Amino acid sequence: MSDGHENPMGTDGFEFVEYTAPDPQQLRSLFERLGFPVAARHRSKNVTLHRQGDVNFIINAEPESFAQSFARAHGPSACAMAFRVRDAAKAYARALSLGARPGPQSAGPMELNIPCIEGIGGSLIYLVDLYGERSIYDVDFRPVAAAAPTEGACLTLIDHLTHNVGRGRMDVWAGFYEKLFNFREIRYFDIEGKHTGLFSRAMTSPCGKIRIPINESQDDKSQIEEYLREYHGEGIQHIALATSDIYRTVDVLRREGVAFQDTPENYYEAV
Repeated sequence: MSDGHENPMGTDGFEFVEYTAPDPQQLRSLFERLGFPVAARHRSKNVTLHRQGDVNFIINAEPESFAQSFARAHGPSACAMAFRVRDAAKAYARALSLGARPGPQSAGPMELNIPCIEGIGGSLIYLVDLYGERSIYDVDFRPVAAAAPTEGACLTLIDHLTHNVGRGRMDVWAGFYEKLFNFREIRYFDIEGKHTGLFSRAMTSPCGKIRIPINESQDDKSQIEEYLREYHGEGIQHIALATSDIYRTVDVLRREGVAFQDTPENYYEAV
Protein backbone atom coordinates (compact mmCIF):
# COMPACT_ATOMS: atom_id res chain seq x y z
CA MET A 1 0.00 0.00 0.00
CA SER A 2 1.28 3.47 -0.88
CA ASP A 3 1.58 6.05 1.88
CA GLY A 4 1.52 9.05 -0.45
CA HIS A 5 5.27 9.00 -1.12
CA GLU A 6 5.88 10.43 -4.61
CA ASN A 7 6.10 7.68 -7.24
CA PRO A 8 7.76 9.19 -10.34
CA MET A 9 8.40 5.80 -11.99
CA GLY A 10 4.90 4.50 -11.30
CA THR A 11 6.14 1.33 -9.58
CA ASP A 12 3.49 -1.26 -8.69
CA GLY A 13 5.36 -4.31 -7.38
CA PHE A 14 7.50 -7.16 -8.67
CA GLU A 15 6.52 -8.79 -11.97
CA PHE A 16 9.07 -11.62 -12.08
CA VAL A 17 12.49 -12.84 -11.05
CA GLU A 18 14.62 -14.46 -13.77
CA TYR A 19 17.00 -17.27 -12.85
CA THR A 20 19.85 -18.97 -14.64
CA ALA A 21 22.24 -21.84 -13.96
CA PRO A 22 24.83 -23.97 -15.76
CA ASP A 23 22.36 -26.85 -15.27
CA PRO A 24 18.86 -25.32 -15.59
CA GLN A 25 17.16 -28.67 -14.99
CA GLN A 26 18.30 -28.58 -11.36
CA LEU A 27 16.47 -25.28 -10.96
CA ARG A 28 13.32 -26.69 -12.57
CA SER A 29 13.37 -29.66 -10.21
CA LEU A 30 13.78 -27.36 -7.20
CA PHE A 31 10.98 -25.07 -8.35
CA GLU A 32 8.64 -28.03 -8.82
CA ARG A 33 9.30 -29.14 -5.24
CA LEU A 34 8.56 -25.58 -4.09
CA GLY A 35 5.20 -25.72 -5.87
CA PHE A 36 6.26 -23.88 -9.04
CA PRO A 37 5.74 -26.30 -11.95
CA VAL A 38 6.18 -25.12 -15.54
CA ALA A 39 3.15 -22.94 -16.27
CA ALA A 40 4.21 -21.81 -19.76
CA ARG A 41 7.04 -22.08 -22.28
CA HIS A 42 8.47 -19.32 -24.44
CA ARG A 43 7.30 -19.51 -28.04
CA SER A 44 10.79 -19.50 -29.55
CA LYS A 45 13.39 -19.72 -26.75
CA ASN A 46 14.44 -22.21 -24.10
CA VAL A 47 12.73 -20.22 -21.36
CA THR A 48 10.08 -21.44 -18.91
CA LEU A 49 7.62 -19.64 -16.65
CA HIS A 50 6.92 -21.05 -13.18
CA ARG A 51 4.04 -19.56 -11.18
CA GLN A 52 2.39 -19.78 -7.78
CA GLY A 53 0.02 -17.13 -6.45
CA ASP A 54 1.31 -13.76 -7.66
CA VAL A 55 4.91 -15.03 -7.88
CA ASN A 56 6.39 -15.43 -11.36
CA PHE A 57 9.75 -17.16 -11.68
CA ILE A 58 11.46 -17.47 -15.07
CA ILE A 59 14.26 -19.90 -15.90
CA ASN A 60 16.33 -18.83 -18.90
CA ALA A 61 18.29 -21.70 -20.44
CA GLU A 62 18.60 -20.14 -23.90
CA PRO A 63 22.16 -20.80 -25.21
CA GLU A 64 24.31 -17.70 -25.79
CA SER A 65 21.80 -15.51 -23.98
CA PHE A 66 22.67 -12.85 -21.43
CA ALA A 67 21.33 -15.21 -18.76
CA GLN A 68 23.62 -18.08 -19.71
CA SER A 69 26.66 -15.79 -19.85
CA PHE A 70 25.65 -14.63 -16.36
CA ALA A 71 25.52 -18.27 -15.21
CA ARG A 72 29.03 -18.87 -16.52
CA ALA A 73 30.28 -15.94 -14.45
CA HIS A 74 28.29 -16.49 -11.25
CA GLY A 75 26.83 -20.01 -11.23
CA PRO A 76 23.18 -20.60 -10.26
CA SER A 77 21.76 -17.14 -9.65
CA ALA A 78 19.03 -14.58 -10.14
CA CYS A 79 20.18 -12.67 -13.22
CA ALA A 80 17.25 -10.25 -13.50
CA MET A 81 14.11 -8.94 -11.86
CA ALA A 82 11.19 -7.00 -13.25
CA PHE A 83 9.31 -4.08 -11.73
CA ARG A 84 5.72 -3.35 -12.69
CA VAL A 85 5.43 0.30 -13.73
CA ARG A 86 2.68 2.54 -15.03
CA ASP A 87 4.41 3.37 -18.35
CA ALA A 88 7.52 1.36 -19.24
CA ALA A 89 8.74 3.68 -22.01
CA LYS A 90 8.53 6.77 -19.80
CA ALA A 91 10.10 4.99 -16.84
CA TYR A 92 12.96 3.75 -19.02
CA ALA A 93 13.59 7.22 -20.47
CA ARG A 94 13.57 8.74 -17.00
CA ALA A 95 16.00 6.12 -15.68
CA LEU A 96 18.44 6.80 -18.52
CA SER A 97 18.16 10.56 -18.00
CA LEU A 98 19.18 10.01 -14.37
CA GLY A 99 22.27 8.04 -15.33
CA ALA A 100 21.07 4.42 -15.46
CA ARG A 101 22.92 2.14 -17.86
CA PRO A 102 20.77 0.54 -20.56
CA GLY A 103 20.59 -3.24 -20.55
CA PRO A 104 20.90 -5.47 -23.62
CA GLN A 105 17.97 -5.73 -26.00
CA SER A 106 17.52 -9.25 -27.36
CA ALA A 107 13.92 -9.46 -28.55
CA GLY A 108 13.36 -11.60 -31.62
CA PRO A 109 10.77 -11.15 -34.39
CA MET A 110 7.21 -10.80 -33.02
CA GLU A 111 8.49 -10.71 -29.41
CA LEU A 112 7.96 -8.01 -26.84
CA ASN A 113 10.89 -5.63 -26.46
CA ILE A 114 10.87 -5.07 -22.70
CA PRO A 115 13.15 -2.18 -21.65
CA CYS A 116 15.74 -2.91 -18.99
CA ILE A 117 18.56 -1.21 -17.13
CA GLU A 118 21.67 -2.56 -15.45
CA GLY A 119 21.22 -3.36 -11.76
CA ILE A 120 23.17 -4.93 -8.92
CA GLY A 121 26.25 -6.87 -9.97
CA GLY A 122 25.47 -6.51 -13.67
CA SER A 123 22.04 -8.12 -13.33
CA LEU A 124 19.08 -6.52 -15.10
CA ILE A 125 16.00 -4.63 -13.98
CA TYR A 126 13.13 -4.93 -16.48
CA LEU A 127 10.33 -2.37 -16.59
CA VAL A 128 6.95 -3.97 -17.36
CA ASP A 129 3.66 -2.13 -17.91
CA LEU A 130 1.71 -5.09 -19.33
CA TYR A 131 0.38 -7.08 -16.40
CA GLY A 132 -2.88 -8.11 -14.82
CA GLU A 133 -5.63 -9.36 -17.12
CA ARG A 134 -3.34 -9.14 -20.17
CA SER A 135 0.32 -9.79 -19.47
CA ILE A 136 3.67 -10.23 -21.18
CA TYR A 137 3.22 -14.00 -20.90
CA ASP A 138 0.13 -13.87 -23.14
CA VAL A 139 2.35 -12.56 -25.95
CA ASP A 140 5.64 -14.45 -25.61
CA PHE A 141 4.62 -17.72 -23.91
CA ARG A 142 2.41 -20.72 -24.57
CA PRO A 143 0.60 -22.21 -21.55
CA VAL A 144 1.47 -25.76 -20.53
CA ALA A 145 -1.60 -27.96 -20.22
CA ALA A 146 -2.58 -29.14 -16.74
CA ALA A 147 0.19 -27.20 -15.01
CA ALA A 148 -0.83 -27.09 -11.34
CA PRO A 149 1.09 -25.91 -8.27
CA THR A 150 1.79 -28.18 -5.34
CA GLU A 151 -1.46 -28.43 -3.40
CA GLY A 152 -1.48 -26.27 -0.32
CA ALA A 153 1.93 -24.63 -0.78
CA CYS A 154 0.26 -21.27 0.03
CA LEU A 155 3.04 -19.04 -1.39
CA THR A 156 1.44 -15.78 -2.46
CA LEU A 157 3.90 -13.02 -3.42
CA ILE A 158 7.49 -11.79 -3.29
CA ASP A 159 7.94 -10.17 0.12
CA HIS A 160 11.46 -8.84 -0.43
CA LEU A 161 14.62 -9.38 -2.44
CA THR A 162 17.98 -8.82 -0.75
CA HIS A 163 21.29 -7.50 -2.13
CA ASN A 164 24.73 -8.28 -0.73
CA VAL A 165 27.29 -5.57 -1.52
CA GLY A 166 30.96 -4.93 -0.86
CA ARG A 167 32.17 -2.92 2.11
CA GLY A 168 31.61 0.79 1.54
CA ARG A 169 29.01 0.10 -1.17
CA MET A 170 25.73 -0.02 0.77
CA ASP A 171 25.08 3.70 0.41
CA VAL A 172 25.95 3.56 -3.30
CA TRP A 173 23.17 1.06 -3.99
CA ALA A 174 20.73 2.71 -1.62
CA GLY A 175 21.38 5.90 -3.58
CA PHE A 176 20.75 4.05 -6.85
CA TYR A 177 17.23 3.11 -5.79
CA GLU A 178 16.58 6.49 -4.19
CA LYS A 179 17.64 8.43 -7.28
CA LEU A 180 15.99 6.31 -9.96
CA PHE A 181 12.87 4.98 -8.23
CA ASN A 182 12.45 7.27 -5.20
CA PHE A 183 12.84 4.39 -2.75
CA ARG A 184 13.19 5.35 0.90
CA GLU A 185 14.84 3.71 3.87
CA ILE A 186 12.33 2.18 6.28
CA ARG A 187 14.80 0.55 8.66
CA TYR A 188 18.53 0.54 9.39
CA PHE A 189 20.38 -2.30 11.11
CA ASP A 190 23.81 -2.27 12.74
CA ILE A 191 24.15 -5.86 13.93
CA GLU A 192 27.14 -6.81 16.04
CA GLY A 193 27.56 -10.58 16.40
CA LYS A 194 29.96 -12.60 18.53
CA HIS A 195 32.45 -13.01 15.69
CA THR A 196 31.23 -10.71 12.92
CA GLY A 197 28.76 -7.95 12.11
CA LEU A 198 26.80 -6.33 9.32
CA PHE A 199 25.04 -3.14 8.29
CA SER A 200 21.73 -3.26 6.46
CA ARG A 201 19.47 -0.62 4.93
CA ALA A 202 15.92 -1.83 4.21
CA MET A 203 14.69 0.12 1.18
CA THR A 204 11.12 0.24 -0.13
CA SER A 205 9.44 1.65 -3.22
CA PRO A 206 6.81 4.43 -3.14
CA CYS A 207 4.11 1.85 -3.94
CA GLY A 208 5.21 -0.14 -0.88
CA LYS A 209 5.30 -3.41 -2.83
CA ILE A 210 9.01 -3.61 -3.73
CA ARG A 211 11.27 -4.11 -0.73
CA ILE A 212 15.04 -4.45 -1.13
CA PRO A 213 17.27 -4.78 1.95
CA ILE A 214 20.92 -3.97 1.14
CA ASN A 215 23.52 -5.75 3.29
CA GLU A 216 27.16 -4.82 3.86
CA SER A 217 29.64 -6.68 6.04
CA GLN A 218 31.60 -5.05 8.85
CA ASP A 219 34.58 -7.39 8.31
CA ASP A 220 35.96 -10.11 6.04
CA LYS A 221 34.66 -13.08 8.06
CA SER A 222 30.91 -12.74 7.57
CA GLN A 223 28.49 -14.73 5.42
CA ILE A 224 28.16 -11.63 3.25
CA GLU A 225 31.87 -11.68 2.41
CA GLU A 226 31.69 -15.43 1.82
CA TYR A 227 28.85 -14.83 -0.62
CA LEU A 228 30.79 -12.13 -2.47
CA ARG A 229 33.77 -14.47 -2.87
CA GLU A 230 31.75 -17.50 -3.98
CA TYR A 231 29.47 -15.49 -6.27
CA HIS A 232 32.33 -13.41 -7.72
CA GLY A 233 30.75 -10.08 -6.97
CA GLU A 234 27.70 -8.26 -5.65
CA GLY A 235 24.26 -9.61 -6.36
CA ILE A 236 20.82 -10.80 -5.35
CA GLN A 237 21.47 -12.92 -2.27
CA HIS A 238 18.00 -14.20 -1.44
CA ILE A 239 14.34 -13.86 -2.38
CA ALA A 240 11.75 -14.01 0.41
CA LEU A 241 8.24 -15.26 -0.35
CA ALA A 242 5.09 -14.50 1.64
CA THR A 243 2.70 -17.27 2.58
CA SER A 244 -0.93 -17.28 3.67
CA ASP A 245 -0.24 -20.17 6.10
CA ILE A 246 3.39 -20.64 7.08
CA TYR A 247 2.82 -23.85 9.05
CA ARG A 248 1.08 -25.52 6.15
CA THR A 249 3.71 -24.26 3.71
CA VAL A 250 6.53 -25.79 5.75
CA ASP A 251 4.66 -29.09 6.15
CA VAL A 252 3.90 -29.35 2.43
CA LEU A 253 7.40 -28.43 1.29
CA ARG A 254 9.04 -30.81 3.73
CA ARG A 255 6.92 -33.60 2.27
CA GLU A 256 8.24 -32.54 -1.14
CA GLY A 257 11.81 -32.96 0.11
CA VAL A 258 12.67 -29.28 0.54
CA ALA A 259 15.36 -28.76 3.20
CA PHE A 260 15.02 -25.97 5.76
CA GLN A 261 17.67 -24.25 7.84
CA ASP A 262 17.41 -24.39 11.61
CA THR A 263 16.19 -21.15 13.19
CA PRO A 264 18.55 -19.77 15.89
CA GLU A 265 16.95 -19.62 19.33
CA ASN A 266 17.30 -15.83 19.51
CA TYR A 267 16.15 -15.15 15.93
CA TYR A 268 12.72 -13.74 16.75
CA GLU A 269 14.09 -11.67 19.62
CA ALA A 270 16.65 -10.19 17.22
CA VAL A 271 14.03 -9.16 14.67
